Amino acid sequence: MEFGLTLLIQAVVTAVVVAGVLAGFWFGVARPYLDKKVQELIAASQEIEPKVTRGVKAGVSETLRDLPESTVKESTRQFIKFGSGLFENGLSSFLGSAADLERKSREQNGAAPEPRSY
Repeated sequence: MEFGLTLLIQAVVTAVVVAGVLAGFWFGVARPYLDKKVQELIAASQEIEPKVTRGVKAGVSETLRDLPESTVKESTRQFIKFGSGLFENGLSSFLGSAADLERKSREQNGAAPEPRSY
């Protein structure tokens, strides 16, 4: 019985010493190092964000300046044409007309498609 008790005490003391050493290493070495690195990363990210924003703004303005004026006018014309088509036709400009929707539903249901007249 004394041997079992000695073995149990030895195991408990070993566990307590190992836990103490690990806790000391964590709170004394690892955690302060990690906290310092996290603060450095936060500071670096706060410095990088404004630089990236300025770079993107400069790049976009430079690209727009370098684009030929005819390209910008043509793109604007196409955008206006698309917008007026959407305004006049509503969602049918995206989805198609009612006849198109009916034809698609018949084709999905397995019915023979109607012949097209040109």
